[in-house]
Amino acid sequence: MKIEVWSDFVCPFCYIGKRRLEEALAGFPHKDQVEVEYKSFELDQNAPLNSGKTIDEALASKYGMTIEQAKEANAGIGQQAKSVGLNFRFDEMKPTNTFDAHRLAKFAKTQGKEKDVTETLLYAYFTDNKNLGDHDTLADLAEASGLERMEALEVLGDKTAYASEVRNDEGIAQQYGISGVPYFVINQKYAISGAQRAETFAGALKKVWEEENPAPKLQDLTEGSGDDAFCEDGSCAVPKNKE
Repeated sequence: MKIEVWSDFVCPFCYIGKRRLEEALAGFPHKDQVEVEYKSFELDQNAPLNSGKTIDEALASKYGMTIEQAKEANAGIGQQAKSVGLNFRFDEMKPTNTFDAHRLAKFAKTQGKEKDVTETLLYAYFTDNKNLGDHDTLADLAEASGLERMEALEVLGDKTAYASEVRNDEGIAQQYGISGVPYFVINQKYAISGAQRAETFAGALKKVWEEENPAPKLQDLTEGSGDDAFCEDGSCAVPKNKE
């Protein structure tokens, strides 16, 4: 089973949804046969590297609400994050453009470090309040994930490196009609939108597995009643004497 996850590194529900999916997978009996692949999605391709705004100011400006309303909304998201063991520090978050972070993740995939970098970048933004638009910061995070720092800097310094891979993911998202994240596609046939509960993911995993791996159906060729030579529930029927 393959799960493709479209997400952005500055999307709080993407991090929450990631944890809920992981919780569901932890209890899934076939988890060793599930591949999770992360896909790029920018919430705002035109976002500046440094807007000079706090996350509350950015939210208020985008949705036409007051700063207090934005703080209240973020506090609610923070409570959801805590419910899955995450600590979101909204006061010091640094809104930025995530294109280079996505390019770095694509480079990490070629090195077998996609999952490590994805988790590191999400934690760095929401908990450590790192600036994901800064190349030196991204290189530090790459190194912390097991990549070579200088190689990461070379990738980040070349604006064309892994750019097509990012844009390809976003193009596929358009074809699917994905307008928001997180968005989960299972076996390119089934979709789950949003940071659903772990129970929802668990139910989806079970349903897809059973549909894609149906139990074999046998044709019964038993002759007669079959009730004189059968054991079940710890006991066996006594054969009847036939005269």
